[in-house]
Amino acid sequence: MSHQSCLLLATLAMAEQEFRVYVSKDYLKFNAAHFIAYQGFREALHGHNYRVSVQVEGRLGVQGYVLDFGIVKDTARRVCKRLDEKTLIPARSDCLTIREDGTQVVVRYESDEFRFPKSDVLLLPIVHTSAEELAQYVLGEIRRELAAGGITGLDALEVGVAETTGQAAYCRERL
Repeated sequence: MSHQSCLLLATLAMAEQEFRVYVSKDYLKFNAAHFIAYQGFREALHGHNYRVSVQVEGRLGVQGYVLDFGIVKDTARRVCKRLDEKTLIPARSDCLTIREDGTQVVVRYESDEFRFPKSDVLLLPIVHTSAEELAQYVLGEIRRELAAGGITGLDALEVGVAETTGQAAYCRERL
């Protein structure tokens, strides 16, 4: 074998490969009510059957995979379960006033007032309950759970939140 051939093989062997695992299952979902509100605009309260997908990027481990599919599925499923059958309220909104009144959460937008049973509400640390911000929130929750479980060394995490078929938002974070 020529010197040039040896160099080419060595270069190819050193080429960096990227690996990703992607999970999208029927049970990675949550059904929730929400509305978008900002200065001068408020949607009607409505709901979606949200679907979640997760993509994890990293190096191939000695076990032959980036991250066990089961870990990704279990983690995403737990996060979805916390959001399921809740009214999602953005706690960092710049136009909603939110307070607790006994067993209720009271949400005010301009002259409109909503009262929800506290057990039906999930206050999220976001500004809007858009699919984009929900994807960002879900990504953060999955990242925290993976880290708490000792999962390290990943390169990136991406979460998709679909409001309906063909309509999804994604948030990707380099780790």
